[in-house]
Amino acid sequence: MRPMLGLLFKGKRREKSLEEKVECIQKGDENLQNTLIESYKPFIAKTVSSVCRRYIHESDDEFSIGLIAFNEAIQKYSSEKGTSLISFSEVIIKRRVIDYIRQQAKHQGISLDYHDDFQEEQASGLIDAELSIKEYKDHQDQIMRREEILQLTTTLGEFDLSFKELIEHSPKHTDARKNAMFIAKIIAENDHLKQYLLDTRRLPIKELLPLVSVSRKTIERNRKYIIAITLIIAGDYVFLKDYLKGGGET
Repeated sequence: MRPMLGLLFKGKRREKSLEEKVECIQKGDENLQNTLIESYKPFIAKTVSSVCRRYIHESDDEFSIGLIAFNEAIQKYSSEKGTSLISFSEVIIKRRVIDYIRQQAKHQGISLDYHDDFQEEQASGLIDAELSIKEYKDHQDQIMRREEILQLTTTLGEFDLSFKELIEHSPKHTDARKNAMFIAKIIAENDHLKQYLLDTRRLPIKELLPLVSVSRKTIERNRKYIIAITLIIAGDYVFLKDYLKGGGET
C-alpha cells in the first residue's frame, strides 16, 4: 500500500525503494553502489560519531571503517531478515567501529574500561536492545499507518472513490500537484467550504474560483485528487499527512 501512496502524492513515476536498490547492487550494479554510499555518508558519519562520542570527519580512520561496514551491510542484507537496511547497517557499523577502537587501544597498550571484553559485550548488547526498540516502534507505526489507510479507504468509498482511481487521476506534473494540494488546503481550512464538500460530496467550485488562479476546467479535471487530499488534511491522519509533506516535489 505504501508504494500506492507514493504514486498518489508524488505522481506515477516511482523511484526504486532502498531495498530494491540494494538488490540491484548485490547483482553487480557498481554505479548504483557508489551513488548509494555517497548519499548515505551523513548517516554513516552520524552513526560512527555516536560510538566515538565526538564529531567525525570524512578524513578520520573511523569514518573509513564506517564506510567499509556500510558496504558490508549492503552486501549481506536480506529483506527476509525482517528488518530495514538502515537498522541492519547501523548495527554493523557500530560493531565494526567498536572492534576498531578496541584494536587500536590494544596496539597502543592503552587499557580502557570502555573497550575491554566485558564492556564491549555490554555495548553490543545495548546496540541490539536499541535496534529491538526501533524495530518495535517501526512495527507499531506500520500498524497505525495501515489503520489510517483502511479508515481513508472507507471514507473515500463514501465519495465513490478508490485508491486505484486516485492513482489513475493523480496529476502527473509537479505544478499540477502543487495547485491541487493548494486548493485542497483552502477547502480543508475553510469551515464553510469543507462542510459543503462533506454534505454534498462535491467540490464547491463556484466558491473556489475567486480564491485560486486556476480555471474551472482544471479543478474539475483534478476533482478526485483534490477531494482525497482535502479529506486527508481535514481528517485525523497523522502518517498520511507526512506523505503530503514535499508531495509536490519531483
